[in-house]
Amino acid sequence: MEYSKIERCDHTVNPWIGCQKVSPGCDHCYAEAQNAFRKWNGGTWGPHAPRKRTSVAYWKQPLKWNREAVAFEQKHGHRPRGFCASLADVFDNQVPSAWREDLFELIRKCDQLDWLLLTKRPQNILKMLPSDLGDGDPNVWLGITAEDQVHFDQRWKLLQKIPASLKFISYEPALGALRLPALGPYPDWLISGGESGGGTRPVKRRWIRDVIADCRKHGVAPFHKQWGSYQNNPLVVNKGMSVKEAKGLDAFGKGGGLVDDKLVREFPVRRNAANRDAA
Repeated sequence: MEYSKIERCDHTVNPWIGCQKVSPGCDHCYAEAQNAFRKWNGGTWGPHAPRKRTSVAYWKQPLKWNREAVAFEQKHGHRPRGFCASLADVFDNQVPSAWREDLFELIRKCDQLDWLLLTKRPQNILKMLPSDLGDGDPNVWLGITAEDQVHFDQRWKLLQKIPASLKFISYEPALGALRLPALGPYPDWLISGGESGGGTRPVKRRWIRDVIADCRKHGVAPFHKQWGSYQNNPLVVNKGMSVKEAKGLDAFGKGGGLVDDKLVREFPVRRNAANRDAA
């Protein structure tokens, strides 16, 4: 995609399409619903469904973004960020290893892009990362999805041991409370968000406020993407506004995104190789 509608990145790229559910955060999967409608890989999903590699022309898009990266940074004040993959999981063990090798070769070539690799399968990362990326390549950001405390505790203990220049948490959809531990190490970035779409499950305002406070305390950049539904929005829940009134004041993301009347959308400091090694 030339420019992404996902607020935390500038581009999205899907080297292949297809996945399977692994935890409650997957129950209302956007990618599964879109695949059922668009029939990208025949409309099937899950462990026995095919993973479909995207086209040669599609794979060339990041090369274009990489060529334009200097001009992009001059215009926007930051390096272009590419989210990979919104319709799959890079570390899915049902994906042919040759496809992943091709992806990492593309990442090597596109060194002016920051690649956001998000997974629910951190147990696979070390065995699937190329050895020359496993030392923390400065343009690869590794992240895990964690919808509640249980899944954060399970997945973060694995990710924190993996060398990476930047590590992040996607607390989306937020389905339960999530607090950062009293002692580090800590991620560099935490993205929060309520569930959107059909069958939306509620997110409590306290969960978001508490985890943002934890981020402030421990030097983690917080990024609240959205409430998912205006029925979760504090303007409606706490201030008694109608949905129409709330939409007029808070149109950030699905269901609005203001936290205590403020937009909380911070990005982590990208570390280069020199100050990463000194850290």
